[in-house]
Amino acid sequence: MIESRGWFDRLAYIVLTIGTLTIILPVIYAIIVASMPDGEELRAVRFIPGGELFNNLARAWETEGLGRQAFNSLVMAVGITVGKITISTISAYALVYFNMRFRMVFFWLVFTTLMLPVEVRIVPTYEVVANVFTPVKQIASIFGLEFNLRWSMLNSYWGLTLPLIASATATFLYRQFFLIVPEELCEAAKIDGAGPITFFFRILLPMSATTTAALAVVLFIFGWNQYLWPLLMTTDEDMKTIVVGVVSTISTDGADPRWNVTMSTALLAMLPPAAVVILLQRWLVKGLVDAEK
Repeated sequence: MIESRGWFDRLAYIVLTIGTLTIILPVIYAIIVASMPDGEELRAVRFIPGGELFNNLARAWETEGLGRQAFNSLVMAVGITVGKITISTISAYALVYFNMRFRMVFFWLVFTTLMLPVEVRIVPTYEVVANVFTPVKQIASIFGLEFNLRWSMLNSYWGLTLPLIASATATFLYRQFFLIVPEELCEAAKIDGAGPITFFFRILLPMSATTTAALAVVLFIFGWNQYLWPLLMTTDEDMKTIVVGVVSTISTDGADPRWNVTMSTALLAMLPPAAVVILLQRWLVKGLVDAEK
């Protein structure tokens, strides 16, 4: 138990209260605006909800094509989550258990990518997605060769997910977890005749289930909330995600924006991540606690 320290506890509660209000108040106001009839939301700020919330939610779902956009976001979020976890577990396993040369060099190369946000890599990534053979073409040009093959992943699920599935953070977390696995367990597995693949799938992965569950929640939210990348690489209306769809509800032709519809769309976009957090909250907390041990 941590001993109570009067002023420190009060300060902690004040900070927590301010942080909670900072997060909750915009959501509450979005609900209030989403419940207003057309035209009412443009008047003075109101703190009493209207009676049109469910009508506006239904209208946003039907008129803005949110069903298709939500499906695209789901495919993108699940693809990114599965891809990141798959690549990160395999990479961390190789870095910890394979006695290969320069493995620490590879680790630091992976780790340094944390210093490169998506915005820095967005232009070269877009060029590669626009034509997968761009790197081969550039290498061939160095030797004076022509390479005219073309394969574009724009406006496709592959283009939405593949450029975002590498994760240095997840690789680092799995590596740290694998490092604390007792060496005796590995030796016992060898004595029992377990090879590298068996040890990975039947021992390491089950042991890291809570870490995987916590990461899955975080990565799903990361994938669902992506805005810049889907905005750049999707020009087809059928491939747009729901986060991009929220912005598209704002009128750009000079007409008054329908903020009640926009806020309704935003609320609908928030539901899947919120549901994932609520359903997997126990695993999320357990995974974060286990990661600190």
